[in-house]
Amino acid sequence: RIRARVFGVLKGAVDGGLDIPHSTKRFPGFDSESGEYNAATHRSRIFGEHISSYMQTLLDEDEDAYKRQFATYKKEGICPDMIEDMYSKAHAAIRADPSPAAKKEKPEGYKPKSFKTVRMSLQQRKGRVAQKKAAFLALN
Repeated sequence: RIRARVFGVLKGAVDGGLDIPHSTKRFPGFDSESGEYNAATHRSRIFGEHISSYMQTLLDEDEDAYKRQFATYKKEGICPDMIEDMYSKAHAAIRADPSPAAKKEKPEGYKPKSFKTVRMSLQQRKGRVAQKKAAFLALN
């Protein structure tokens, strides 16, 4: 089975009230052997219980790996017990104001990086070829 983010987006859209034809067969919690969908399993994935249990496992077994993988969480003061509450607050904030955050103003004189090479004129290309020929002939 495919576990792609698009199904998370689909679930969010359906929960948000959009009428999208879909099947629960692709969601986490669907058991292909019995053909039944377990909504509690899907809810636990939505609220990050799998992340919380993984954090707890790493915390118990390998402190270095925990510090490496969850450094940002640790810096923010988030422990494994707080994950579900964090997601609940995020969902509540989205429901309260679903509009996207305003984009930051770019500083004056900002120029994005450009990796494109400037196109050479025919005269420049011919000159470059002549230089390469001269360098090659000088070696022989």
